[in-house]
Amino acid sequence: MVAMQPSDTKQKADGLALAAVQEDVDMARVSWHHMDEAEVLVRAEAELTGLSAQEAGRRLLRDGPNALAAVQSVSWLRKLLLQFVEPLVVVLIAAAVLSVALKDYVDAAVIGAVVVVNAIIGFLQEYRAEQSIAALSRTLVTEATVLRGGVLQRVPSQTLVVGDVVALQSGDTVPADLRLLEVKDLQVEEAALTGESLPVSKATGLVPVDVGLGDRTNLAFAGSAVTFGQARGVVVQIGSATEAGQIGHLMANTVALETPLTKRIAHLSRVLVGVTLAMTAVLLVIQLLRGASLADTVGAAVAFAVGAIPEGLPAAVTILLAVGVSSMASRGAIIRRLPAVETLGSTTVICSDKTGTLTQNQMTVTELWTAAAHYDVSGVGYAPEGQLLAGETAVGRDASAALDTALHIALLCNDSRLVSGEDGLKVEGDPTEAALLVVAGKGGLDAATLATWPRLDVVPFESTYMYMATLHGMPDGAGTVALVKGSSDALLGRCASALGSSGQPVAVDRHAVEQRVEHMAKRGLRVLVVARRVLPADQQTLGHADLQELQLVALIGMIDPPRPEARTAVAACRRAGIAVKMITGDHAVTAAAIADALGLEGDRTGDGRLRAVTGSELAALADDDLPALADSVAVFARVAPEQKLMLVKALQSRGHIVAMTGDGVNDAPALKQADIGVAMGKNGTDVARSAAAMILTDDNFATIANAVEEGRGVYANLVKFIAWTLPTNGGEGVVLLVAVALGTELPVLPVQLLWVNLATAILLGTSLIFEPREPGLMDLPPRSPSAPILDRSLLIRTLLVSLVLGLAAFGFFTLARRLGLSAEQGRTLAINTIVVVEVGYLFACRSLRLPAWRLGFWSNRWMWLGVLAMLLAQLAFTYLPVMNRLFHTAPVDAIWWLALSATGFLVYVLAEVKKLLTAPSAPHKTPSPA
Repeated sequence: MVAMQPSDTKQKADGLALAAVQEDVDMARVSWHHMDEAEVLVRAEAELTGLSAQEAGRRLLRDGPNALAAVQSVSWLRKLLLQFVEPLVVVLIAAAVLSVALKDYVDAAVIGAVVVVNAIIGFLQEYRAEQSIAALSRTLVTEATVLRGGVLQRVPSQTLVVGDVVALQSGDTVPADLRLLEVKDLQVEEAALTGESLPVSKATGLVPVDVGLGDRTNLAFAGSAVTFGQARGVVVQIGSATEAGQIGHLMANTVALETPLTKRIAHLSRVLVGVTLAMTAVLLVIQLLRGASLADTVGAAVAFAVGAIPEGLPAAVTILLAVGVSSMASRGAIIRRLPAVETLGSTTVICSDKTGTLTQNQMTVTELWTAAAHYDVSGVGYAPEGQLLAGETAVGRDASAALDTALHIALLCNDSRLVSGEDGLKVEGDPTEAALLVVAGKGGLDAATLATWPRLDVVPFESTYMYMATLHGMPDGAGTVALVKGSSDALLGRCASALGSSGQPVAVDRHAVEQRVEHMAKRGLRVLVVARRVLPADQQTLGHADLQELQLVALIGMIDPPRPEARTAVAACRRAGIAVKMITGDHAVTAAAIADALGLEGDRTGDGRLRAVTGSELAALADDDLPALADSVAVFARVAPEQKLMLVKALQSRGHIVAMTGDGVNDAPALKQADIGVAMGKNGTDVARSAAAMILTDDNFATIANAVEEGRGVYANLVKFIAWTLPTNGGEGVVLLVAVALGTELPVLPVQLLWVNLATAILLGTSLIFEPREPGLMDLPPRSPSAPILDRSLLIRTLLVSLVLGLAAFGFFTLARRLGLSAEQGRTLAINTIVVVEVGYLFACRSLRLPAWRLGFWSNRWMWLGVLAMLLAQLAFTYLPVMNRLFHTAPVDAIWWLALSATGFLVYVLAEVKKLLTAPSAPHKTPSPA
């Protein structure tokens, strides 16, 4: 380990201090890589022991937060103007221009007002959606480990200041530009900055002044990912002054509102415009062939174009996605990329880590096994209450030398802490290490023990080696000792002897030890091996080569019990046609036992236990055989990072839509490859969170199942809105086409159609967005991502409702004219017919597969409020003189409302009957995605 000594720093600092004070340096251009450590500390006004909290606070006020400057967003005026270039709006503007040409200024003014109001609504909805997403993004606060007043502590990375001393370890995202002072096997992935795909090894010492960014090996740049090792460095640039800020490669997390689904909606809008224009051209030809006047011809064309366009569709999509994201956040799932909302409804496989996601992440040591004795441990969780038991008798750590040594290793070979918080004891570090601290405490060891065994060096835990080791000075000064803990696979082969009850070395029966490991693992225990090696007194460093000829001290068995809610969630996923697979680094037998307890389903062994495939088995498997194995097996244990990626790809090759959970840096490739990467928000690394599309704020598997249900609900409500709104436009087109074909006067006018489309979309259609999730969503098979928004059945239903609506409106208009009512009264009845049919069909659209009464009469209060508001609006439309003048309407007798209401109810009944006739008769079965 390379470290600066305080005396060395002081010697050079005295000579540099005056120059540093007198020189006004442009900090952004300082060649930090070409300075020795002493000069760096002087220029950054730093100390090796870190800044005090007061000084850090002062610099934070002076320099501002460690955050990139906000990306220049599109101005509000431009956003508003962009609302007028949508294809649907352009057609309306053209209609207004044509009305002006025909000197129909009232119609032109109303159409223009509707266009402006629609644009304002769209603008406000988009703005609110962006603000909602930005607010969710701000909840994802990254943290950094900083040395303040000589004590390491976790702080929000935004509060870092120049001069802070930051500690890095595998899995961290570098929070600011750092000049490295201490390095231990550090490797950093800098692809976002330099384009270098492989991690870069870092070191201390000077680097030539003219080297490129990728060769400045003594610097760690903000936003890069630590993939291996440990280091300490001093902050030399923050925020926009960092290389990332200057180059502009790393921006604040923003989420575009355009997703594959909204692209399909935009495509649908363009198709509707194309069909509308084509049908308008046909209508023009028919009118001209019939000898109609130019004014009547253009008026009919304008009416048809206005009626056939679903003006509220784009706004509804924006609202729906924003509401879905907010709703998921309330259930513990923060969506970083909106496509995840859509993709969740299609998920067929969830690949989950075990620890903390499917289990409680409250590791508890339950037994210790030594070469001479077996001990049970009472107590649960991180509470210090509990005892060491030999049979039924409580014992102390002095019961044997092996037990005492095992407890010392549990305490000393440990980088975690248990601190008191509002909710009880909280772990700062790894839950497994926390369990070791707890069992050491039950044996009578405490923090005072640390001072008598000074730590000299450390070999940090890495997934490549599966162990951690520390080097300590022995209390009697007799030498140094390496203390090791890790997996049995990694350490048993390194053990040459075992520690006896009185401290003497005894022979290792590796076969017996392995049997004991398997016996413990079959009961769901995680087994750690603790070992030691006495080294020469003058040895001050520790490396992997020193960890041979070890002395086995004990096997420590601990369990992280399954989450009760995880079992329920797994069952819900199975009903929904979603397979759950466990991919873990834990022992195969342990993983299989936990998976069986959770109810996972997959291939089983001859004795009925779930089959667990290990990483070594995967490595020996032919590439062509992997997809089938990945599909049939539920548990994968002892897997390497690249094998997680292989499994995701193999499942995708079988046609699966894969959600992958992860919390470590080694999970990032698989998280990126998965259709939905799901990172842990509480215990996950910054790298994993950055690679994921969704973050669980509670690290709970049940939240994934909730999010899948929420995603299905979002998509279902969108389809409901589209299925409801399209018959409105289709029916209006039918009314006009029938009138033109028969050569009658127009039953509806353009301004009247605009009123209907805008008012119903706002007051009625948006209520479907807030429709509660209907029962049985998780009993349906996953939706195919290539499936159209409207399937064949729904398309036929849409066409039928359009036809019924159009003919009903035309029929009431014709009847009114034959009974001697004026054209204005007839048109008023036609428009009200469209509205009441939409109301009736609205209730039928609350579910496209279940009878409306199954959903609860009052379960969607927004729908009832919308219907009431629409009724009041239509009464004003019909009877208020000012509305009569603007929209060319006239009052009608109250008896007509009974006939109109009966028509709307009839449409509702017909839609419900169709559901009953087309309801599936067979129980739900999950189709194979292959």
